[in-house]
Amino acid sequence: MQGSLYGSAIGLSTRLERAQGVPAIRNEETRRDLSARLQAVYKVRSEPRLIEDRARGIAIEQSVETPLAAIRDPAILRRIAGTVASIEEKSGGWFDVRIDLAAETIGEDAGQLLNMLFGNCSLYEDVILDDFVSPPALTAVFGGPRHGLEALRARAGAEGRALTAVALKPQGLSAPALADLAFKLALGGIDFIKDDHGLANQRFSPFEERVRACAEAIRKANAISGKHSRYVPNLYGHFGEIEREIEIARSEGLDTVMIAPMISGVCALQALRQSSPDFALIAHPAMTGAARIAPHAFAKLFRLLGADAFIFPNPGGRFSFTPETCRKIAAALRTGAGVLKRAAPVPAGGMDLARLPGLLDFYGPDVMLLIGGSLLSAPAESIVHAAEDFVREAARIGR
Repeated sequence: MQGSLYGSAIGLSTRLERAQGVPAIRNEETRRDLSARLQAVYKVRSEPRLIEDRARGIAIEQSVETPLAAIRDPAILRRIAGTVASIEEKSGGWFDVRIDLAAETIGEDAGQLLNMLFGNCSLYEDVILDDFVSPPALTAVFGGPRHGLEALRARAGAEGRALTAVALKPQGLSAPALADLAFKLALGGIDFIKDDHGLANQRFSPFEERVRACAEAIRKANAISGKHSRYVPNLYGHFGEIEREIEIARSEGLDTVMIAPMISGVCALQALRQSSPDFALIAHPAMTGAARIAPHAFAKLFRLLGADAFIFPNPGGRFSFTPETCRKIAAALRTGAGVLKRAAPVPAGGMDLARLPGLLDFYGPDVMLLIGGSLLSAPAESIVHAAEDFVREAARIGR
């Protein structure tokens, strides 16, 4: 359907510019303007006869948000108004629509980036944000991971092998009980021992008490084992609270924290990268399934904004991600090294020792494997040995 009906991307763009009232000028100034474009890729369900109008509507909705006839300034039409780069028909009534947006509309704000990519169009039930391509200048503004996969490996003393992680749970345990669990997991050599994302500042386990107790427990375990296990507190609340939490973590010698960007806000992730450059940031996926945004697009977004690692559901667990979805997530986090540092993919859910060979064959060694229920379900007196088995197998297979 791309052939005679839609023409090439350039031909289509020119025709749409004329239809939108944008002069089809191709001088040097215009080329420079168009070179600084943010491209959003949408999946749109539409009748074929309506798709060009739908695409034009999305371009306007995600840029100037007004009829083009209402815009009197030719520079705004040329520089700011979104344009349709291409339309490609897929199966089942779906189309891939690429829209070029002005990077200058983003400023330097993570929230505005998300708004420009999918703000108004998230209200259309038949439009999905599938991907985006950031121009170099915009990529440089946000900067990506400060530390990345390689630094996480170095911190854990895990060069050349897959990283291991576990979540402290369930909610309801007291701070001393969580610290006791953290001590056993650290004795077993787990690289990153993180709060469950449901742990915040509840009465049964207040943040400061929990962080100080777990940090101390892991320091004691490391002194015994000679390992380098890291405790990862979960950040919560508004940014003023997050800053206080960071100071508590820093006072305990911690250097890695977790945040759920769709709960605390993408601007909080961006601000953390700027204000706390000594901390590595692990992004949790809570609420990323509530919007019509492809999971790999979230992975790319969080990496761009500074996440050093991103947790996501692995096939075979409690959630329904497919192997292809997980492959795209891992690629979004690890490809393009040299422009942005690589972030660590953190598949989680459905993990056990029997599945490790298949998981490491699928992801390779550049991964952090997050195990939960199957390890924590071991008898209390066996958790240290269960953790040791997990780390040993991950190291043996994932080199």
